[in-house]
Amino acid sequence: MYFLTQTKNNVSALELTRLLCICYRSAWRMKHKLMQVMWEREAATVLSGRVEVDDAYLGGRHEGKGGRGSENKIPFIAAVETNSQGHPKRAVFSPVKALNLTEIAKWACASLSESTTVITDGLSSFRAVVASRCTYSFEVVGKERKSTALGCFYCVNTVLSNVKNSIDGTYHSFDFSKYIKRYLAEIQYRFNRRFYLKSMSSCLLFAGVRTGKRTERWLRLAED
Repeated sequence: MYFLTQTKNNVSALELTRLLCICYRSAWRMKHKLMQVMWEREAATVLSGRVEVDDAYLGGRHEGKGGRGSENKIPFIAAVETNSQGHPKRAVFSPVKALNLTEIAKWACASLSESTTVITDGLSSFRAVVASRCTYSFEVVGKERKSTALGCFYCVNTVLSNVKNSIDGTYHSFDFSKYIKRYLAEIQYRFNRRFYLKSMSSCLLFAGVRTGKRTERWLRLAED
């Protein structure tokens, strides 16, 4: 719990075998049990106020189309709540089956409170956030305008970059289609508690005690 909460980046199961002097299977089981605890705690996170939202992709082979529409990657939504000074407060990283109106509406109802102001890059399916009674605002980007050059997307772009660097710099590979929810939850749990480093380990211990039994067989099942 200490290693998973106090490091800035993720810690792989392979690294845990070295740090804890245990076998890989034990390290994998411990890490996934704790990541499952993190996911169950973060599943109830609801953002409010001003929220920057963007879509992103992880995993898959390098062949084929990249980015939006790629058949090789798993899509997820990144949302960052900001304060009155424009600084990030909390974040939500949610894998989705597809970036369509139905999936985004379902995500918005679960992750955004009413009257939230949502800032997006103009992807048409993001209009579905109004299903949760949010205010929808967008800045259209394309070949001539990149979201990274627009200040209104600064927080979500910065956080997304850190997410991808944390995953790419830590893991050689893992099954994104099965476990992406837990790996993103690990980053989200740590990010949303980054100002409470001293108490994060004890909070995870408390959450772990309150979480029901999660066997290795259950942990290895596909997310669905």
